[in-house]
Amino acid sequence: MEYLLELAASPTAWVALATLIVMEIVLGIDNLIFISILTNKLPEQHRQKARRIGIGMALILRLALLSTIAFIVQLTEPVIDIFGQTFSWKDMILIAGGLFLLWKATTEIHHSMDPAPDDPTSATSTVTLGFAAAIGQILLLDMVFSIDSIITAVGMTEHLPIMIIAVVVSVLVMLLAADPLAKFINDNPTVVMLALGFLIMIGMTLIAEGFGAHVPKGYVYAAMAFSATIEGLNMMSRRAKQKRLAAEA
Repeated sequence: MEYLLELAASPTAWVALATLIVMEIVLGIDNLIFISILTNKLPEQHRQKARRIGIGMALILRLALLSTIAFIVQLTEPVIDIFGQTFSWKDMILIAGGLFLLWKATTEIHHSMDPAPDDPTSATSTVTLGFAAAIGQILLLDMVFSIDSIITAVGMTEHLPIMIIAVVVSVLVMLLAADPLAKFINDNPTVVMLALGFLIMIGMTLIAEGFGAHVPKGYVYAAMAFSATIEGLNMMSRRAKQKRLAAEA
């Protein structure tokens, strides 16, 4: 209790907490985009449930990983050497997650450009398998993003309460933003393609970091913000044109 009171009275601790919350929220954007795109592929009555489960499991995974900080720190130790390039468990997890994101985003782009015809005879099995597959894929990426998130937290502060608060706050923000973001993506088809492009960029970033190339997150998110701004201007232009045509009619 005395330790917590000392932290609460420390300006440095509050600065660390605020900084870490912002970092965790930014890192959670990647996870949230993936969850939004994936759950939008489900029947409407299953989407919110899948998002709740996915984000809830993200919180459980992050808190579970925080309870094993000593183990998490060891994940950064080299365990294998291939042609002079050393890889830790963290590196291999990031590479695997990046490859999965590349595969998933490319597959979704292909389906968007060349959708397969629906088979009405198997509607029930499609819903069941689709929901289970969506939850499985969300959990897989939750693990990758959770490990990256916790290692970032460990690198920024040594105080476990600060890490726990930052993780909980960031996941709560994800929970609040999940439904509006998913609805926005679903209502704007061009945004889906942009978000899939973001996932490809994030996947390549994960692979690069797995191979030891440090990619400043600021550059990645600046590119995402720039692209989103341009798409926002395009959407405003399209809506203005539609209003003008409707007025002329």
